Amino acid sequence: MRWGAGEGAHGPVRALSLLQIVPPVLRSLDARVGSRDLLGMTPVEQRRARGRRRRTARRFRPDAIKTLLVAEAPPAALDRYFYFTDVREHDHLFRYVVRGALRKEPTRESKKALLEQLRDRGIFLIDLSPVPLAVQPLASFVPALVARCVKLAPERIILIKATVYDAAYTALRDAGLPVVDGRIPFPSSGRQRRFAEAFSRALKARPKTR
Repeated sequence: MRWGAGEGAHGPVRALSLLQIVPPVLRSLDARVGSRDLLGMTPVEQRRARGRRRRTARRFRPDAIKTLLVAEAPPAALDRYFYFTDVREHDHLFRYVVRGALRKEPTRESKKALLEQLRDRGIFLIDLSPVPLAVQPLASFVPALVARCVKLAPERIILIKATVYDAAYTALRDAGLPVVDGRIPFPSSGRQRRFAEAFSRALKARPKTR
């Protein structure tokens, strides 16, 4: 069974105007109104969701990472994530990464096998923000991203989405990390062809370091 042709973004993330007057010190990963965060999750649900994503991604992490993909953030929907093998819809990033990196057409039934092939080729994906985006600026996650990239020691880093490039490229380059200099749009909302072209160039490009 193939996915439908309809494309869309991750979906809207609701923000509360109340946070505009909350002191910045309260805007943490566990920022919440009452007992729930901006996505309607309790702190316990947040931790469980992060733990499930970490455990699942670990299964497909290469021993030696050749190409590290850095996306913006995991989807707000708890049943969707790049490394979940049972995603039923809106799995855009996985589909277009597979098409570009493996030159194969993905299906729901083949996702686990294709994730294993990405792993065997040394391709791994992480997110700049470890939680679905709400109000915390992406720049606040960059120091932790640099530390993670140093630890993972990839041969090449590709930043996916212009917001990720704008937030993280200079810091990664200045840290001496092998980051590709190129903005790549997220593959949805009519940007699928642009993603395919930019991703193909990035896979062949020579990373830049300072």
